[in-house]
Amino acid sequence: MAGSRIAGSTADREEPTSGSATWNDVCARRLSRHFLDRPAAAGRIPDVVAAIGGAHAQVMSAAELSVGLRTEGTTRQDVRDALWEERTLVKTFGPRGTVHLLPAAELSFWTGALSAVPMPVSGLAQSARLDEAQTDEVVEAVAGILREGEPPTVDELSDAVIARTGDWAADPVTPAFTGMWPRWRQALHVAGHRGALCFGPNRGRKVTYTSPERWLPGLRPMDPDKALAELVRRYLRSYGPGSSRDFAQWLNAPRRWAADLFASLGDELRPVAGFAEDETDSYQLADEPAYPAEAPAPALRLLPYFDAYVIGSHPRKLIYPGQAAERALSTGQAGTTQVVTVGGEVAGIWHQKRSGRKVALTVELFGRSTKKRRAEAEAQAERIGQILEAVPTLTFGPVDSGKHL
Repeated sequence: MAGSRIAGSTADREEPTSGSATWNDVCARRLSRHFLDRPAAAGRIPDVVAAIGGAHAQVMSAAELSVGLRTEGTTRQDVRDALWEERTLVKTFGPRGTVHLLPAAELSFWTGALSAVPMPVSGLAQSARLDEAQTDEVVEAVAGILREGEPPTVDELSDAVIARTGDWAADPVTPAFTGMWPRWRQALHVAGHRGALCFGPNRGRKVTYTSPERWLPGLRPMDPDKALAELVRRYLRSYGPGSSRDFAQWLNAPRRWAADLFASLGDELRPVAGFAEDETDSYQLADEPAYPAEAPAPALRLLPYFDAYVIGSHPRKLIYPGQAAERALSTGQAGTTQVVTVGGEVAGIWHQKRSGRKVALTVELFGRSTKKRRAEAEAQAERIGQILEAVPTLTFGPVDSGKHL
């Protein structure tokens, strides 16, 4: 599929016109905008996080790798300093209700957009769900609690929320990893999306929460219509061409709603035929410059769990060709396996195991392993060691570790 043509892309660098581009062109542009062709200069951590639509941080070490691989000389400590000392990043609930690092200066935009995304229908029984009024009450309680005193742990926050709202919030009806959580926990990510909550520094091994206003005083969410329109633009700049269904999947939002949102941008978007995985049209921004005459030579990258590039990029059948779909996707879900990419396509998988100051990497390349590819993997292993502040070792061979769920 690498040579397939994509109709509707621009053909002149200065004056965008109709034309065509190859899949390689599309991958090259995405890699460039994700700083995976060449890393950004040191000190541009917030810019890089903004460009990729946030760094998935459910596994914090994976977020540190995602950011470090895209910026020159960055280590995990630099990412931590940006988060907890400089406060140019904030850890909160981002797209899909999952934990992300986002630029602190853009909290107004993100809360304006994410708070306006329709929530998916809960899989819980009706009697176990929070209703709209209860959700609002929980969010208001969380906001008030977190403006006061030191950042609480989730158990401390839970006690305070229940005290402010009522016994109904304590009902153990929300499935957890082990046992059941109280009912109010269903609104935890909603509080993040509305700007009432973000993560505070860990207290030992325990997570804490605090007010986003400590990162951005006077935080007020952006007008939702403006924020959602800008979210579409940003998605297409980073991951385009893309369809409204791709966008809906990235946000875990209703498809019909996403299609209507795309339609609301009118002439700002240009249809791109022959690119989506189904019959749905793909789009790019109408003012996109032309693709370069030649895409740069594909480079190998070792991407961590839930890296933004694979989470947001489509079509999956092109990003994960052949064996990659079998080995590195979980029922179509990207990011559950650490992947090797070459030219923007998944061409292998890898695993890491840390022990003290050492980190052992195992890389499995699909297909023929050339001397050039092995050398690129060795260079990436060295860079990962620098980011993780560890001494790396690299082995080429089968990777049989389980997926991260």
